[in-house]
Order: sequence, then structure tokens, then C-alpha cells
Amino acid sequence: MDADVIVVGAGPTGLMLAGELRLGGAHVIVVERLERPTGQSRGLGFTARAMEVFDQRGLLAHFEGLEVAPLGHFGGVQFDYTVLPDAHFGARGIPQSRTEDVLERWVISLGADLRRGWEFLELQEHEDRVEIAVATPRGVQRLSAPYLVGCGGGSSAVRRAAGFSFPGTDATRTMYLADVAGCGLRPRFLGERLEHGMVMAAPLGEGVDRIIVVPDRAPDQERERSVSFAEVAGAWRRITGEDISNGTAHWVSSFTDATRQVTEYRRGRVLLAGDAAHIHLPAGGQGLSTGVQDAANLGWKLAAQSRGSAPRGLLDSYHAERHAAGARLLMNTQAQGMLFVGGPEMDPLRALFGELIQYDDVKRHLAGLVSGVDIRYDTMAGGHRLLGRRIPPRVLAGESGPTSTMELLHPARGVLLDLAGDAAVCAAAGPWAGQVVTARVRTEVPGALADAAALLVRPDGYVAWVAEQAQDPQSPKGLRAALHRWFGAPPAAAGPARERAADTARVR
Repeated sequence: MDADVIVVGAGPTGLMLAGELRLGGAHVIVVERLERPTGQSRGLGFTARAMEVFDQRGLLAHFEGLEVAPLGHFGGVQFDYTVLPDAHFGARGIPQSRTEDVLERWVISLGADLRRGWEFLELQEHEDRVEIAVATPRGVQRLSAPYLVGCGGGSSAVRRAAGFSFPGTDATRTMYLADVAGCGLRPRFLGERLEHGMVMAAPLGEGVDRIIVVPDRAPDQERERSVSFAEVAGAWRRITGEDISNGTAHWVSSFTDATRQVTEYRRGRVLLAGDAAHIHLPAGGQGLSTGVQDAANLGWKLAAQSRGSAPRGLLDSYHAERHAAGARLLMNTQAQGMLFVGGPEMDPLRALFGELIQYDDVKRHLAGLVSGVDIRYDTMAGGHRLLGRRIPPRVLAGESGPTSTMELLHPARGVLLDLAGDAAVCAAAGPWAGQVVTARVRTEVPGALADAAALLVRPDGYVAWVAEQAQDPQSPKGLRAALHRWFGAPPAAAGPARERAADTARVR
């Protein structure tokens, strides 16, 4: 076969997935229809949870000048996200083109095979592989791999070719997006509602404004058609009375509030991630961020499947965990759309929501929902509050110097955090030394880890097992069960002790 996995689409989701697969040892080919990146940036940042995903792979350092925004909004109603620990509205002002550039450089450095100008045409699924036809500069070629992942966005050709069901709601309106220079517009960061629609404007620097135009009229029937700046300027003038037709548009685009999600994220040997699996109204940078999290969840599992080390059901847990997260994404973006772009009929709801958001419990709930900090996977949920949740970003201390929960996840392997010097727990993890790094550490400020003596963290950063007390005789048994569940049976020969030690971070 040509690869272990073929990924269709080189946007943020496809690139993130390719990097995760390479870290897991899989040979991956990424095919992308475009010969070069467009440079367009619908997204201008990413959420707190996506920041943690980038951080756990050592990528945040590549986003120079990155700043987070404590203040965010829900449906245009502003509030402070830091009312919830570890939450914020996310990284602001990072063009999607920059995110894609960082990710592309990363996956190429890891050895991914990125083939631009290769357009997916069709697929055939066989018992042991998926074969695809792609149009290339040299004609139609065929590639085959045991698994195929569609990451080609909302109009995913892979989704259609594989016959995924994609139910949801149709668009109620078409909206326009453009970056325009030379207009000197008055900022309207959270939107301004007028008689014939709503507009937004935000300065991007160097005389360029990002504008969004939401006319109060029926949506376009031709969802895929191109949009001209004259059309956008005309809609802006009808709503605001302002003439921006003399400005220069760097690029223009359109989008809708159509909301859909596939019923299954996997059909046999074909899987979907990102916008290929779910489309929604853009709100708060959640689309890009959710796609990145889809990729982080799927990558290590699919790599283990390719290596032949995955336990039964591991790959199916991708749908179980991420479909539920996608459904909450669609729910919150639909709710925001009603508040944000709805007409005067929504005014009573906006007034009520403005009262409710004065309560800190409401702020915490909404901050967790939009930032992704509230995600808890039921596949691991149990008695301890950390089970099924991401390990929080915390500084750790050891004999080799300071480290952090995020730094320990850089190699994309499991991590056993021994916070209480429990030799029996460390010994129990020994046979999985090639897949799980054992770190003997302590926390200077325990905080969120105060009631944990040891934790097993999956490669995607989620906590799969917790020991609440040191020297608990049940801990080694519980840990081994969790290791079997998420990493499979240990290798028949664990190798010499010195080799196992090389995979262990011996820090106290």
C-alpha cells in the first residue's frame, strides 16, 4: 500500500491529524486540491482548549506575540471568561493562514508526505484497504491505504463518496465576510443591528478592516457560488447607508448558518474530522478549534491501529467521544446565532439572556462550553473529578529541573504522573514503557492536582486513571486495567531494564 493513512485536506484539521499520525509512527500521505494556500483567514484565533492541544506538542512557541483574550462573548453579550479556572476566550488575532503555516512546517519536519494540487475524485473500499482516485498535474492516479480520513471541510467530497448521512438544518440566511482596506470604518466589534440587517467591523491593522455583513433576507440557493466585493459593498450600503465600494478587498467570502453533523464519524475504513463531520455558524473560533481537537483525539488511536497495537474498541472511541463534543458545538452555535443575528423578534430573549449572564454560575457554564474547558469524555468518567477531563496545564518539579504537564506530552505518548513516589504504581506501568512515559514529579502549587497521588494521561492529554492515595494496594491493579484498555496488551518482551529506564523521566 502507499501509506498507513491517507488524509484528504490540508487545512488545520488535516495538518494536525497528519502530525499526530507521524508522532504515532504511521506513514501518512496528505492530498490537497489547492496547489498553494489561499492566504485567506476566516478564523482569527483559536480557543483555550485548542491552545492546550498546540502546547502539548510544543507548537505554541511558533506563534510569536500570541496573546489571550480574557473577555469574550456569547451571542454578542460580552463577559469575562476567566471566571472559570483555566478558561479564557482564546488566542486572538492569529490569522488562520498563520496557523496553517505553523502546522504545515511541523508536519513536513515530521516526515509527512504532503501532495498539493492533488484533488480527491472517488473511493473504493475493500476488505483490507481504501483505494482512492486523485486528479494530479500528471493525470489521474490511484492511492491505497488501510484507512482514509476526510478533512476537506464542509463540502467534503470524501463524506459524499463514502455515503455518510449528514442530517441537520438548512440555512436561514447568507452572510458575507471580507478583509477591506481604505475604508476607515467605525469599529463594531460585537455587531450593530439596523433595520435591514446586522454588520460587524474590526480593525486588523495597516488600514485593513474585517467586516461581516448579515442581510435580513432569504439565503442564497447556490451555496457554493463565488461572491464579488461589489455584492458585499452593496449589502453593506443597504444596511448602513455607507459606501465602501472604493475600498480594496483583499478577499471576500460567504457563509451560512446551516447546521449539520454526520451520524457517525467512522464508516468502516473511512473516517471524518473537522468541518467534514460538522458544519455550523462561525462563532468564537470554535470551528477550527474543534477540528484540531478531533485530530488530536483520532491521531494517536489511528496510529496505534496502524501499528497493530490498538486494543479492541479504541478506534470506535473516536466517534463515542467526539460526536458528543460536536453535538454540543452545534447546540451552542445555533443558540448564539439566534441571539447574535436574529431579528427584532429575538429582543425579549436577548433581554432575558442579559439578566441571566450577570450570574457567575451562568458565566462559568458558558465559558466552559465555548472554550471547550468543560469537555468530559464519558468513556473514562468515574468517581474522581479529573477522570475523562484534560490534565490541566501545570508546572511540575523534578530532580532534572522544572517541567510541565504540557511538556511531558510533547512526544505524543501516554504519561504516568507519579506525584507521591509510589514504586508499586511505577512498576505496574513498566511493561508499557514504550508507550507510556513515567514521570516522578511533584507540584509546587497542587491546586487541581491536590487530591491525586498518580494519574495516567492519554497521548491526547485526557486523564484515564487516577489514584487518590499513595501506597494504595488496589492502585497497580486499576492502573494495569486502564493501560490494557487504552494501550492494549504490553509487548511480549519488554526489553532490558536499562531500555525501559530510557523511556522513563526519572524526576522527583
